[in-house]
Amino acid sequence: MTHTAPGAAPTPPVRSAAAGGAVATPPGDAATPPRTTATGPRPRDLWTRARGFLVALAVLLAAGLALAALNSGARHGYLDPRSADPFGSRAVAELLGDRGVTTRVVTTAAQAADAAGPGTTLLVTDPDRLGETQLRDIRSAIDLSGGRTVLLAPTALSLPALAPGTRTHDGSPATNLDPGSTCTFPAAITAGRAATGGGPSYTTGTPGAIACYPDAGHPTLLVLPTGTRGGDTVLLGSEAILLNKTLAKEGNASLALQLLGSRPTLVWYLPSLADANPDAEGTGEERSFLDLIPAGWSWALLQLFLAAAVAALWRARRLGPLVTEHLPVLIRASEATEGRARLYRKAGARDRAATVLRAAARERLAALVGVPATRAHDPASLVPAVAARLTAGPPHAPDPDALLFGTTPTTDAALIALADHLDALEREVRTS
Repeated sequence: MTHTAPGAAPTPPVRSAAAGGAVATPPGDAATPPRTTATGPRPRDLWTRARGFLVALAVLLAAGLALAALNSGARHGYLDPRSADPFGSRAVAELLGDRGVTTRVVTTAAQAADAAGPGTTLLVTDPDRLGETQLRDIRSAIDLSGGRTVLLAPTALSLPALAPGTRTHDGSPATNLDPGSTCTFPAAITAGRAATGGGPSYTTGTPGAIACYPDAGHPTLLVLPTGTRGGDTVLLGSEAILLNKTLAKEGNASLALQLLGSRPTLVWYLPSLADANPDAEGTGEERSFLDLIPAGWSWALLQLFLAAAVAALWRARRLGPLVTEHLPVLIRASEATEGRARLYRKAGARDRAATVLRAAARERLAALVGVPATRAHDPASLVPAVAARLTAGPPHAPDPDALLFGTTPTTDAALIALADHLDALEREVRTS
């Protein structure tokens, strides 16, 4: 019989049978007990399993927030005349204001077209972002306003609608360019060298066009006479002359002030999400939340969904029945019994341990007293047969019925006493 070492924690109540040195049946190998207690995962176990995933998720969120903060800090209010960031345009707007030019910011093509007139300069900061309806509105303003329209870095996406007959070419990396010997545009001649390069360059067959700041033989600033009311359209290959961080370099400030300050009012058009679905504008049609989400986010959500599906397949448990495998080493029965008992003790499952001990004892006693194995757990069959084999014991000897089918011990000491009494009962039946 195994005993607890002095000074050590009590060994869980799984003991060997006394007779013949036989090892007690390991818990779980006995017949299905009448009562079981399910023990769910503890909070500590859940944290141990999930902490790796939570740490990885926290790192991803922190990295995303850091990137968002860095990008928002550097590109916040891009080309916005109200922004003082390096990539904003507040400096040029204030300089224009000092010269009596009023700057009006609009965010839809319809507002820009309504505000354009003979005394206005219409600045379109991102022509390639406009849809068909917006392009038509801006083209109508170019033809009918009689004022000046400045298009920043338009490409083949918007040129056919806004400046027919004009083609675009890829420019060189050079940013600061000279007006060129053939340039006759007063603003460019006065400003001199400016940062108009680094973007597209243009060619046109429109009569009366003025070409300045050539890059690889093609101008990066093109002035086109447009409309029937004396207006003009300026194609500018780079927005660098309007940014706060580069306004004071070369002749950028002079060129920007002359291009945008030739009329008393400057209409600064910043395309926004409010212009995403112009066909529904003014019709009273309600748009859902999904209609307001930019198109690029749908692809991002699809990629996140696919990544989550792959991660779920990677981490998912294999479905199907368990496969029995041979252990690479042999484990002694006493070690397996003690290990299982320690697990029971750690979980505080005294009821489960007592049930397993009693079930194993009943099966062994049934074989000793001649009770069929199928009735080993029937008190009416097993208890009388066991009692008949017992001699007269002490006055306070445990009753076989209470030992084999009694209540669950409430303490570890009572559980150990139960194991001792079951060993004594089986030993007495064997020797009788």
